[in-house]
Amino acid sequence: MTKSAIKTASVLAFERKLSNSDAIMMAGTWQAENGWIPVAIQEKAVRGTISNRLKNAIASDNLKLDAEIQKANLQRVDVAALPHTCDTLKVCFTLRVLGDLATPSVCNDQLYQAELTRVINDYITRNGFGELAARYAENIANGRFLWRNRIGAERIKVKVSCGTEEWEFDGYNYNLRAFSQPEGDLLKLARAIEEGLTGKAFALFNVEAQVLLGNGQEIFPSQELVLDTGSKKSKVLYQVNDIAAMHSQKIGNALRTIDTWYPDADVSEFGPIAVEPYGAVTSRGTVYRQPVKKMDFYTLLDNWITKGKVPDLEQQHFVMATLIRGGVFGEKSE
Repeated sequence: MTKSAIKTASVLAFERKLSNSDAIMMAGTWQAENGWIPVAIQEKAVRGTISNRLKNAIASDNLKLDAEIQKANLQRVDVAALPHTCDTLKVCFTLRVLGDLATPSVCNDQLYQAELTRVINDYITRNGFGELAARYAENIANGRFLWRNRIGAERIKVKVSCGTEEWEFDGYNYNLRAFSQPEGDLLKLARAIEEGLTGKAFALFNVEAQVLLGNGQEIFPSQELVLDTGSKKSKVLYQVNDIAAMHSQKIGNALRTIDTWYPDADVSEFGPIAVEPYGAVTSRGTVYRQPVKKMDFYTLLDNWITKGKVPDLEQQHFVMATLIRGGVFGEKSE
């Protein structure tokens, strides 16, 4: 059958293969193995100052400026901090790695699915998931999933267990802007993740990161999006059963921050970005894989499946990582 007979399926979806839980946050002391207590969310009401940019009509008039600055900026916010008897934060979550990437969860075109399955299986045969698994493993070992809680920490320790196996890493031994060649325990963790992706073994990982911050220091759970415009709080923090927590989406974003194959990545100081179809980084308001450059996921996938144009190996890694991420990838309607 010719490639021209294969059209992109109008309905196509993949389930995510890195299925992580929310992360709960506990407090304790660095030396203690036990005695961890949940971190609670507290409410705080504060009287702040006006510090936003002012209109020129106000900023240029001293009387209006004085009147504006004297207004009270009243806020009610959520905060989270370690107790004054605790100096260490513990962040805990589980990660389940699933196999059978070659089979989409939904596809309404059997010709397209057959070719897609052939391409994925051919990639696995030629390359395996070693490169991707090594990068996922390093993002666990370096504690990238801690996000802002990682900044300024005195020490970072990450413990990972899977069945009877257990590994321990020093988060500061790994560079957040570049990936290393895995060895030792990192290599063992990478191989365990690879076995999960290939479906050779059941892979459920328990991840615990300990972060030495200092007694009573503020910590940073996920912040909820306030959709209720009538809410009295300007900041709402996420919690699970009254325990401060981080969204599973935020943890997952950190784990899949492995894309160093986007255009101009070698000259960018930003380092790896999260695997996204268009390479979007919302915190920077930037799209690194613009469709006009023909390096976005959809262009690469369509050329590969329907036209037989095999991408460079690095872009093959990116396409497979996007499928592992999961999502709905069907043809757009005109």
